Amino acid sequence: MAQNETLTTTVSTKGQVILPKAIRQRRDWEAGTRLIVEETPDGVLLKRAPAFAPTPQGSAFGILPYRGKPKTLEEMDAGVMAEAKRRYARSRDPDT
Repeated sequence: MAQNETLTTTVSTKGQVILPKAIRQRRDWEAGTRLIVEETPDGVLLKRAPAFAPTPQGSAFGILPYRGKPKTLEEMDAGVMAEAKRRYARSRDPDT
């Protein structure tokens, strides 16, 4: 279907609108997909709703308990790199 092709649909008595199959397939919107409906000056905009609500930065801080001296950024970077190397080595080992 051409991008500029004009498509029409009808609002049902329940207020439902059927989106053309080609658009649903292009957008990968299957049955049950949650959409955000936004009114704009040009019409109505439909966008896929995020899977999870945004988490404010402060609400996640300190959730996992840790007792001990705080780690430096360098120590955290080294720990992440060591784990990445360990996982890479494990994925390359045919015996695992």
